[in-house]
Amino acid sequence: MQRDLEGLTIVVTGGAGALGGAVVQELADAGAAVVVPAIDDGPAERVAGVRYVPRVDLSQEAAVAAVYDALPSLWASVHVAGGFTWAKVEDTTLATLQGQWTLNAVTAFLCSRAAVAKIRATGKQGGRIVNTVARAVAQPAAGLSAYTMSKAAVAALTAQLAEELRQEGITVNAIAPGLIDTPVNRRDMPDADFSRWTKPAEIARTIHALVSPGLGVTSGAIVPVYGRS
Repeated sequence: MQRDLEGLTIVVTGGAGALGGAVVQELADAGAAVVVPAIDDGPAERVAGVRYVPRVDLSQEAAVAAVYDALPSLWASVHVAGGFTWAKVEDTTLATLQGQWTLNAVTAFLCSRAAVAKIRATGKQGGRIVNTVARAVAQPAAGLSAYTMSKAAVAALTAQLAEELRQEGITVNAIAPGLIDTPVNRRDMPDADFSRWTKPAEIARTIHALVSPGLGVTSGAIVPVYGRS
């Protein structure tokens, strides 16, 4: 693997999950100094050389600020943390909607805001932010109203920040996964054709490209990463 991220600090939220773990491994293998804020104590099996910050609630301003303020510098922030729910609209409560908003939109906003401040404080031109939206934002599916609304907000945030930060060389893009081949999805859908699902490592390679110092002309993109799913 090309070590094009050598010495660059990159935050990965949600880095303890199936997709996030693949992203952490990919970026660490490329030489990045990866920092993972985790809601709990982090994964049982950790990637060597990666710094895990335990018990961070990314929906809380002070907690997010503490993670980013403690960094010596920052090149990129990748936001994989979030949540999913399925319910028909008549069964979707206000609490469910607010929960999805917090897990997906609020966390992406707070981490993006903190990342911009730290990238600027680093004193060098340029930086990268990568958000996670969903295939359902472009291709609606039944039962996903709360989830899709929250992810649509992240897509809007991505477009807005890309324009706002364009002159500073900070690119802001998002990936849009569909069904991902994870143990949880296999458990919940045992009769599905897993071969059609996108592998976490494949998505991780796309994120690697988006945070690469060599990709400075792409910003505001929503990149589909759902393959044949």
